[in-house]
Amino acid sequence: MDKEILSQYIDACELIKETEREIQRLRQRRKVILQDSVKGSMQEFPYAAQSYHIEGLVYATVQTPGLLDEEEELLEERRAAAAEIKVQVEAWLNTVPQRLQRIIRMKIFEEMTWAQVAVRMGRKATPDGIRKEFENFMKVS
Repeated sequence: MDKEILSQYIDACELIKETEREIQRLRQRRKVILQDSVKGSMQEFPYAAQSYHIEGLVYATVQTPGLLDEEEELLEERRAAAAEIKVQVEAWLNTVPQRLQRIIRMKIFEEMTWAQVAVRMGRKATPDGIRKEFENFMKVS
C-alpha cells in the first residue's frame, strides 16, 4: 500500500457522497410532475372562455425513460468502484499497528501537519520523530 492509494481514499469517500447526491437528484427528477392551467373555449357555440387544468411528466422523462435508468446505473457503478477502494484501504489499515493507524489517519485523512500530529499523539512525540516513523513504515510496506 503506498501513499497514492491513501490519497485516493479521501477522494473515494468524497466521490461516494457526491454520487449518492446525484442519484437522489435523478430519482427526484423522475418524480417531478408539472402542473399548469391554460385558457381555451368550448368546442361549440357559445364559445365561452374556460380554464383547463393540465399536468404531466417532464418531456425528457417521457421521451427517453431508459436514459435515466442508464444514467442511474452508471452512477451506481461509480459508487461501487469508489466503495471498493475505500474498503481496500480500510482493510489494509486494520493490519497496521495502532500507533501508525493513528498517525496515518491524522496525517493523510485529516490532513494535519506533523507538528499537529505530534501534539495529538502526546507522550513527548516530536514532529520529526513522527514523520520518520511514518516514512520508515512506508518504506517497509
